[in-house]
Amino acid sequence: MPPVGRKRRGSASAGRLVLAEAQKEAEALATPPPTRTAVMDGNHLPPSQQPPPAQPERRSSFNYDIESTDAAWRGTHTASEALMRYDDDGPREPLLRKRTTNTTSQIAIVGANVCPIESLDYEIVENDLIKQDWRSRKKQQIFQYIVLKWSLVLLIGLCTGLVGFFNNLAVENIAGFKLLLTSDLMLQKRYFTAFLAYGGCNLVLAASAAAICAYIAPAAAGSGIPEVKAYLNGIDAYAILAPSTLFVKIFGSILGVSAGFVLGKEGPMVHTGACIANLLGQGGSRKYHLTCNWLRYFKNDRDRRDLITCGSAAGVAAAFRAPVGGVLFALEEAASWWRSALLWRTFFTTAVVAVVLRGLIGFCRSGKCGLFGQGGLIMFDLSATIPTYSAQDVVAIIVLGIIGGVFGGLFNFLLDKILRAYSFINEKGAPYKILLTITISIITSACSYGLPWLAPCTPCPADAVEQCPSIGRSTNYKNFQCPPGHYNGLASLFFNTNDDAIRNLFSSGTEKEFQMSTLFVFFTAIYCLGLVTYGIAVPSGLFIPVILAGATYGRIVGTLLGPISDLDPGLFALLGAASFLGGTMRMTVSVCVILLELTNDLLMLPLVMLVLLISKTIADSFSKGVYDQIIVMKGMPFLEAHAEPYMRHLVAGDVVSGPLISFSGVERVGNIVQALRITGHNGFPVVDEPPLSEAPELVGLVLRSHLLVLLKGKGFMKDKVKTSGSFVLKKFGAFDFAKAGSGKGPKIEDLDFTDEEMDMYVDLHPITNTSPYTVVETMSLAKAAVLFRALGLRHLLVVPKTPGRPPIVGILTRHDFMPEHIHGLFPNVHKSH
Repeated sequence: MPPVGRKRRGSASAGRLVLAEAQKEAEALATPPPTRTAVMDGNHLPPSQQPPPAQPERRSSFNYDIESTDAAWRGTHTASEALMRYDDDGPREPLLRKRTTNTTSQIAIVGANVCPIESLDYEIVENDLIKQDWRSRKKQQIFQYIVLKWSLVLLIGLCTGLVGFFNNLAVENIAGFKLLLTSDLMLQKRYFTAFLAYGGCNLVLAASAAAICAYIAPAAAGSGIPEVKAYLNGIDAYAILAPSTLFVKIFGSILGVSAGFVLGKEGPMVHTGACIANLLGQGGSRKYHLTCNWLRYFKNDRDRRDLITCGSAAGVAAAFRAPVGGVLFALEEAASWWRSALLWRTFFTTAVVAVVLRGLIGFCRSGKCGLFGQGGLIMFDLSATIPTYSAQDVVAIIVLGIIGGVFGGLFNFLLDKILRAYSFINEKGAPYKILLTITISIITSACSYGLPWLAPCTPCPADAVEQCPSIGRSTNYKNFQCPPGHYNGLASLFFNTNDDAIRNLFSSGTEKEFQMSTLFVFFTAIYCLGLVTYGIAVPSGLFIPVILAGATYGRIVGTLLGPISDLDPGLFALLGAASFLGGTMRMTVSVCVILLELTNDLLMLPLVMLVLLISKTIADSFSKGVYDQIIVMKGMPFLEAHAEPYMRHLVAGDVVSGPLISFSGVERVGNIVQALRITGHNGFPVVDEPPLSEAPELVGLVLRSHLLVLLKGKGFMKDKVKTSGSFVLKKFGAFDFAKAGSGKGPKIEDLDFTDEEMDMYVDLHPITNTSPYTVVETMSLAKAAVLFRALGLRHLLVVPKTPGRPPIVGILTRHDFMPEHIHGLFPNVHKSH
């Protein structure tokens, strides 16, 4: 939604110009906007979408030009002149304002698809319809709402747990069949045929995953965590949580992981949980006549936000079997707004997921789930190893944290460069996305099958707990091409599912299982393959590649320090995984709890905390976390919890953009229709002026969606008179103005009006939010930004400080707080920190 706010210079007028004529005049004054680009996951973002033609101004007695009235509080200077800023050392360089329109990009990349974006509105609208609905609600309806919300949370936990189990069951059986087929051929000494079978299976699975992602739901590409995080910050995009995205996320993740890619299904499970929550929280479907009265309570952004937060937590719980870690992940990383009631609901959701998974795993242990084995759901039990550590171990762990921070910062830097290179290939269309995926699949298959041939055969240890060499699929000792009584250490890592490889690295009592050369080769391969795999048009997560690489260099350090350390190399692998997770994702509390729940080893808590804090501190000096970095690359207008330092030198009135369009409390239908057709604004100030009021008076804010519902109902009047609103209250109910799911609401293009109707009037008072959030124009922009994010707003009205001026200065929206917009207005603002 292009923001609204500051108008161009002009004088007040008692009359009203026709909107179309005013539009032409505004277009002549519009300046060409700069461009803003973003790249990510298979596409290159084209130049910024040009904003709609400069909107017409409403010239009436209350709507004076803002710049001409700014002189009342700025002295003789206006916004088009130099704005001098001062500090303790005296005057600084002027902040030259270059333009008055907001030209930040209105499009971003979701998954691997470029699409328009809009803001979500978490503000409670208080108009006459809503107030009447609140007054009419009985205790029974309130109780029904509470019960339904807990019921939906229960359903989210059940569905997410079932989907998580289905994902693992499918991956274990598909990947298990592929690995067993290849192993059987190798036992027959048919090595080239084995490679063709292995690579061919991977190729078919990878191409299938890329095809359904590229053609059905491009928004499903990548992990989905940046999209979920952006949604919970207030950014909405088409198909981000659609049923088609859910379908591709589930089956694309199964195919991608089964294809042997160095990626995980844990990140996509977060997106999957959010999609499930959104689907259940849509409040039914009017299109398919599935709407029930008892579902209508959830047709708003606030309730959907709570449900999607629960869904993201359930996704982590289903992926890692870490219910508490899921709650902390939603709190630390995903959600931008949190409250105590939400904590209870997310905890309940993840508990349901844990119970569902526990029951299904118990069922599969009887052998009724095919090849579903220990790798089915990650659980690396290290509780049998009692960690004892000394001072030299703590020094080694500090070094491990530093290594993790450096490798994590380097990983994020290289990932940024690779994704930008991919964009030039994938912007050509779906066939090129599939071709890139096939290329990476061939490289991955060649590494997984070819590199173990370089590793020496190791004699089986005499005290091996498991069979050596093993013939099954999920084992520590892979025979590969070795003679009887020997195993191939590199094949034990490569020729397994990623979950089993992590289990092998975390295994205790296996100090001499992996040679140093094996670990170095595996680390280099996984680090590089993890970089080049993320970004292809396949649902892919970063947790597993990061854990694999971190566990490998952790085990290297543990093997080197074996003679002087009391810690098992498996515990060093755990600490290495923690350090790399802290260095790439910059999460501390949630990662710590997730790893402890994974390994069932609470005694490692102090060491895991230490290594996470060190790696995060080191990596923060290089760059942002990987998910924050991806959000920036995707071009999403994400609002941080803190304001930038330069915002303290600006006020709210400096950045409002325009022209401003406002409506009278009783407005002509033609004016409303014309404004909706030529603008993309989603909020319009409503101002009463004589004779409706004694003086120009701000009534509130009316939403575009509410205007469309009102126009569709055609409750028009012939005379411009203020009514009691009884007609609107009788004709419409509060739920008629509820937000439609997945962009299914009415559009102005679908409405037709006769010439007679266009000359009639409509009373906007009953649907106007009479208590919108407002700030005075002299408020610090930093304070306004913090207020805007903390309240989850879509519109923040800016009102004048001095009397005798128009009652509305402009409207601040999300894009008005973006650095591109502010630096475009004031190129030298960065020098005034």
